[in-house]
Amino acid sequence: MNLLKKELLQGLDKKEYEIANKFIDTLNKPFADTELAIIPGLIKLQQLLKTNILNYKTIIILLQIFTIVFYSCEKLEDHSIDFTQESEFTAGIEGPAVDSKGNLYAVNFKEEGTIGIVNEYGESSLFAILPEGSVGNGIRFDKADNMFIADYTKHNILMIKKGLSEAVVYAHDSTMNQPNDVAISPNGTLYASDPNWKEETGNLWLISNQRFVLLEKNMGTTNGVEVSPDGKKLYVNESVQRNIWVYDINTNGTVSNKKLFKTFTDFGMDGMRCDEKGNLFVCRHGKGTVVILSPSGDVIREITLKGKNPTNITFGGKDKKQCFVTVSDRGCIETFFSKYPGRNFKK
Repeated sequence: MNLLKKELLQGLDKKEYEIANKFIDTLNKPFADTELAIIPGLIKLQQLLKTNILNYKTIIILLQIFTIVFYSCEKLEDHSIDFTQESEFTAGIEGPAVDSKGNLYAVNFKEEGTIGIVNEYGESSLFAILPEGSVGNGIRFDKADNMFIADYTKHNILMIKKGLSEAVVYAHDSTMNQPNDVAISPNGTLYASDPNWKEETGNLWLISNQRFVLLEKNMGTTNGVEVSPDGKKLYVNESVQRNIWVYDINTNGTVSNKKLFKTFTDFGMDGMRCDEKGNLFVCRHGKGTVVILSPSGDVIREITLKGKNPTNITFGGKDKKQCFVTVSDRGCIETFFSKYPGRNFKK
């Protein structure tokens, strides 16, 4: 309902805002995520319409709210809506990640070399300024709520400890092209993609004991990277070659048994995330969609975004089923809902 408030209640005067909020509260009861929300909502709407105290604009807004709730009970929408205002972030917006308190973060808020924090209403503010010359890309949190950031300009993985906002170097390797995206397994092991955009090649790295360990070199243009919910599979995509590879993760964190998981014939790929069932959400850069693949690689669903260049995705919200997508050509975050929570929240 917080998302509805932000999207629909803008521009109402105080009295109208209070009326609309009371209507939302009627829907925001036990069973509000089921068809049972329709009954008290319909009764309340009838009562409000009989009072003759509502102007045309308020009536339309209440009908919009009721319609959204009704259809959300029936099906998942296959399109996104805005969560933050357009152009609040630069074209380098990336790395959406949610901490245990539900705060959403993304890199390059207002200017390069920053991290922004976004509250539940989609309001953004500055969280951190990275060390001079550093620019962030992918972000992940460990179970202790420490933040890890891929710093592609300085060949670092940066860390911001829980409760702080100052980034320090966690791992560095000058031989890297540029750490792009990061993933963290259930046991805390970090992985990083490392593309060379000019040569259309890339590498894959493991970060162990605060050092980079090369897992595979001379791949395609490595970009999105993700771990399955059980920590047994590692997914890596190649943006230019349009391939997604899957590996078995060995007990020491290294990988083996590389197999082609999925290939596309058009458009690129960027960040990826799994839900708790192991379905893989893939940002289709240039196409303006997020495609959801089953653990066997079948297309389950595809969500159309407002922007054309999604860079990454994460899960959050009240039930951990809300997806947040960073979109570079609009400099904002768009949102839609998943059937299952994100795998990072699986207990």
